[in-house]
Amino acid sequence: MDTIWNQFQQSFNSLLDKLAGWIDGVVLLLPNILLAAIVMGLSLLAARYVKKYLSKGLSKFSTHVTVNRFLANIGTAVFVMVMLFVVLGILQLDTALKSMLAGAGVVGLAIGLALQDPILNLFSGIMMSTRQFFEINDVVETNGYTGTIEKISLRSTVLKTFQGQEVVLPNKMVYQNPLTNYTSSGERRVDISCGVSYGDDLDKVEKAAIDAIRQRVEFDEDKPLELFYTEFGSSSINFVLRFWLDQKRQPNIMKAQSDAIKAIKQEFDQKGISIPFPIQTLDFGVKGGESLKDALPKELLRPSSRNGDDN
Repeated sequence: MDTIWNQFQQSFNSLLDKLAGWIDGVVLLLPNILLAAIVMGLSLLAARYVKKYLSKGLSKFSTHVTVNRFLANIGTAVFVMVMLFVVLGILQLDTALKSMLAGAGVVGLAIGLALQDPILNLFSGIMMSTRQFFEINDVVETNGYTGTIEKISLRSTVLKTFQGQEVVLPNKMVYQNPLTNYTSSGERRVDISCGVSYGDDLDKVEKAAIDAIRQRVEFDEDKPLELFYTEFGSSSINFVLRFWLDQKRQPNIMKAQSDAIKAIKQEFDQKGISIPFPIQTLDFGVKGGESLKDALPKELLRPSSRNGDDN
C-alpha cells in the first residue's frame, strides 16, 4: 500500500512540476503575448485602410468595379495572412508556422488543380477588364459567334446573337481566341458583290453602280466609294462595291446593304445593264466539240413511221 502511495505522490509531484514549468513559460512569454496581441489588433485595424487605399488605387487603372473590389479583397487577405505569420513568429511558434506554410502549400496546390478552369476564367475576366477589349453593347465576333455584348462578369461573357439567342462564353475562351470588335472604331464598311454580263461596257457599269449609291444610299462621304472588278466568272464579270458608314449598330448596316442592292438593281434596269443568270454549256461527244445531232446514234434521228409504213 505504501508503494502505491509513493508512486502516486511521485506522479503528482511530476504533474505539479510540469504545470509550474508551463506557468513559468507563460510568464516569460507574457511580453511576447502582449506584443502579439497589439500587433494583431493594429493589423486588423490597418486592414480596413489597406482595402480602402487598394480600391482607390485600382480605380485609377480599371473602371470595372467588380474586378477592383475582388483584387482589393485579395490584397487585404494577403496582408492579414502576412501579419498572422508575424504574430506567430513573435509567439515563437516556429514549428506551427512551418506546419501552416506546408499545409497552405499543399491545400493551395490541390485547390488550384481542382479549380483550374474557374481560376483561368477568373483571371481572364480580370485581364479583359483591365485592357478593355470591349464594352457592353459592342458588336463583336468571337469563337464562331457574332452579336452584341450583353453582360461581362469575372467568369463569363454573355453574347446576344442577331437571331436573339444568348450565348454564354467562358472568359478563358474569349481571352485566348481571336476577337473582332465591330464597334470600337465607330465605323463600318459595307461590301456589295455583284456580276454583269460579258456583253456590257465595264466603264458604264462602274459609273452606274457608283451613281446608284451616291443618289439613293446614305453613306460616309468622307470615306472612299470604290468599285473593283474581281474575276471572270462562269457567266458574268464579277465586282465588289465598297462604301463606309459612320454607324455601329447592326440594323443600320443591314439597311444600308439592302438599300444598296435595290439601288444598283434599279440603276442597272434603267441603263440596260444585265445581271446574268448562271449559264451552263453542254459539250457532246467523247472528246467534246460535237453537236447534239452528231453525237446521237443515227437510229434515234431516223423519222418515226406512221400508220404502219415501216411494215
